[in-house]
Amino acid sequence: MQHDKIIIGIDPGTNIMGYGILGIKGKNPELIALGVVKLNKYDSHYLRLLHIHQRVLGLVEQFLPDEMAIEAPFFGKNVQSMLKLGRAQGVAIAAALSRDIPITEYEPRKIKMAITGNGAASKEQVREMLRRILRISDEQLDIELDATDALGAALCHFYESSRPAKTNAPKSWKDFIAKNPDKLK
Repeated sequence: MQHDKIIIGIDPGTNIMGYGILGIKGKNPELIALGVVKLNKYDSHYLRLLHIHQRVLGLVEQFLPDEMAIEAPFFGKNVQSMLKLGRAQGVAIAAALSRDIPITEYEPRKIKMAITGNGAASKEQVREMLRRILRISDEQLDIELDATDALGAALCHFYESSRPAKTNAPKSWKDFIAKNPDKLK
């Protein structure tokens, strides 16, 4: 099926990286692919980063996405974990940038809010809403939650980019008159 736009979502991680590919046809998003890249078999953090770069580049070349949505690192208490996660995100971003793909970053709460209406929703609630919204079978979702987090980022991006652009419309008659003095007689 031909799509108007393809969005790749990435949930970066140094043990498991999730990805989700959405195809957009008109106003309808549909699942193209969903999966994870398991990185814990690599002892070296640097080898994990290399593999993230190679896999993201491979996904980009396979699915030819128009845009990337990536989950922002969660700010936890462990500084070393944050640094590693930030590096993983940076390497995934670099892979997309090397192919001129625009990237948008979303906070986890923003993604959860867009998918479930609750910024504090659980990963399982996000997965269930994605299953319903995109009509995905249970078998397709029999996968790590990192994959559905990535798909959530892609769907959040679709929702955000589908919104009408905000205008500087006047908020009141007084505001209209102040912005348009030439309209008065």
